[in-house]
Amino acid sequence: MPHFVIDCSQQIIELKSPENIMQKVYDTAESTGLFAPDDIKVRINSFQHYTVGNTKADFIHVFANIMQGRNTEQKAKLSKQIVTELKAMFPEVPIISINIRDFEKATYCNKAMI
Repeated sequence: MPHFVIDCSQQIIELKSPENIMQKVYDTAESTGLFAPDDIKVRINSFQHYTVGNTKADFIHVFANIMQGRNTEQKAKLSKQIVTELKAMFPEVPIISINIRDFEKATYCNKAMI
């Protein structure tokens, strides 16, 4: 935990490698001190077929799923830091966003817990 899933237009991974994009999100999440480095997971999905306001504008959206327990201020800071870093990496991309969702400890399960 946490999981950062990056959705983006296909053009994004043609501008920068998926590895570089994922590393930027990883490094930014790690720099907050909110997560153990070995727990951070990052994935990327690029899309050829999409619409953004009935256009084909490039976009990046990060879905951050984290274990409950961080306060609103910490989550807001994480959001702003990730968007800031992606904006610096992709100044020409018009849409860069993130949302953070909390996992509930009571309902979360993984293989190691069985």
